[in-house]
Amino acid sequence: MPHHLVWFRNDLRLHDHPPLVQACRDAQREGGSVLPIYVLDPRSFAKTSFGFDRVGPHRIRFLRQALHDLSENLDAAGSRLHLFVGHPERLLPKLIESLDVAAVYFHREIAPEENSIQERVGEAISAADVPLHIASPCTLYAIDDLPFPIDDIPEVFSKFRRKVENRIVPPRPLDEPNAIPAANDELSSRIGSVEIDQIPQLQIPEPRHDERAVMRYVGGETAGLQRIETYIWQLDQLRHYKQTRNGMLRADDSSKFSPWLATGCISARRIHQEVCRYEQQRVKNESTYWLVFELLWRDYFACITAKHGAHVFQTGGLRQQTLPWREHWAEFDRWRLGQTGYPLIDANLQELSATGFMSNRGRQNVASFLTKNLGIDWRMGAEWFESMLIDYDPCSNYGNWNYAAGVGNDARGFRWFNTLKQSADYDPNGDYVRHWLPVLAKVPNSHVHRPWEMSRDQQQQFNCMIGVDYPNPIVDLFASAKHNETLYRAAVE
Repeated sequence: MPHHLVWFRNDLRLHDHPPLVQACRDAQREGGSVLPIYVLDPRSFAKTSFGFDRVGPHRIRFLRQALHDLSENLDAAGSRLHLFVGHPERLLPKLIESLDVAAVYFHREIAPEENSIQERVGEAISAADVPLHIASPCTLYAIDDLPFPIDDIPEVFSKFRRKVENRIVPPRPLDEPNAIPAANDELSSRIGSVEIDQIPQLQIPEPRHDERAVMRYVGGETAGLQRIETYIWQLDQLRHYKQTRNGMLRADDSSKFSPWLATGCISARRIHQEVCRYEQQRVKNESTYWLVFELLWRDYFACITAKHGAHVFQTGGLRQQTLPWREHWAEFDRWRLGQTGYPLIDANLQELSATGFMSNRGRQNVASFLTKNLGIDWRMGAEWFESMLIDYDPCSNYGNWNYAAGVGNDARGFRWFNTLKQSADYDPNGDYVRHWLPVLAKVPNSHVHRPWEMSRDQQQQFNCMIGVDYPNPIVDLFASAKHNETLYRAAVE
């Protein structure tokens, strides 16, 4: 029986999966089977250049859950997920050698490492004279439909948005296959596939649940589709998205779709379809547009990475700008552990450590503080996010850090977030920082974002001794920003 091999990558779902749909059609037409496989590449679990685990415990938990869910959904469809540990460019050709493989199907990815691997896979499969079907990346808009070639992608998001929105529409998402032609039950043992719980890289201790977490993130297509249903339809939050999206405390301030998008448990096109249905059945307003606007940002970072490749990940960024970055580990550790003495920064980083998630508003602030107040190499922050974030996506993560560090596209010179103003604007009553920093629980609003300004009597009264219970500020906020701006101006002029 000929096997139609579907290589799952960051597309761990059955809905809107063109490679799977095409494989099913071809297998049914030719009387063959569909062989779904997932390859865990140990290189993805190595150390970053600054020594962090590339995939930290929260990401591992989410991935493990997503794989279990994919396996269960395939089982329910009469199929089976076959898992392997190794290098895809070696494993896939071996499978072709040992099986009657009619064709291979997978989604193309964009970041340089993933792109290099798929190119080697393609070369090996072509050498074996097996048909190869590579679907477009998992973006909202089809990259092949863009009104310009990748090399001509605008460097400014607003120009990209106007050209794309006015000329093309996103493709409709595909339904999951009605039936998946199954391979022989004995095939797994013959080809050496393993069970999810036998993969060493996934068997780390479960991260302890922090009671301060306002939401539990469960990996998998089932949970991702349920989040769409809950946020858009049950709670009716989409109508207020633009007004609440910058909130940091409540679970439903923003959509929280990004973890499932990053692992491909839900597709951007499925979200877009639900937004369009919501606009038809309930309301069409600025908020419904804004959610699609955010999905377009995701596409933009993917396109920019496709255009600039490795530059996105290098110290000079897209602009190849040489700046005097510092590698100061003591200060970096205070930053990543949430001990800078600035409550908004510390609360966000402690939330990240506890849950694997941080709001977009929080990410902008902590990235600005690391690069513009501490002057520390932005790649250290980007790699820490890579390790910790359950919604880590290479294009979006490094694209945003390029922007924050002033080495990316659409950069506005020395773009600095005033932490104290941001605190007043987005956490005026201190609810968020008190939630994540219990030591500030009794500190009044007037000092909750400036605890170092309390007198000693006030510190004793509110049970928060600065330098003992809560750290002194690591730097002077305004003097440090001025110093780093001077260095920036000298470097770019």
